[in-house]
Amino acid sequence: MANIKVTLIRSVIGRPQNQRDIVKGLGLTTVHSSAVVPNNAAMRGAIRKINHLVDVEEAE
Repeated sequence: MANIKVTLIRSVIGRPQNQRDIVKGLGLTTVHSSAVVPNNAAMRGAIRKINHLVDVEEAE
């Protein structure tokens, strides 16, 4: 299964706690930090909830 690279492009300041928890769970700490996560249904669902905060691309 392929991996996807998630990059935090907007701050979580002022965001609801559930969105902050998702960002932390994906391993993103600061703006412009990136994490490579597996491309499965659970990760896609989490990314969909914070798609306005992140940039997603396929990882090599």
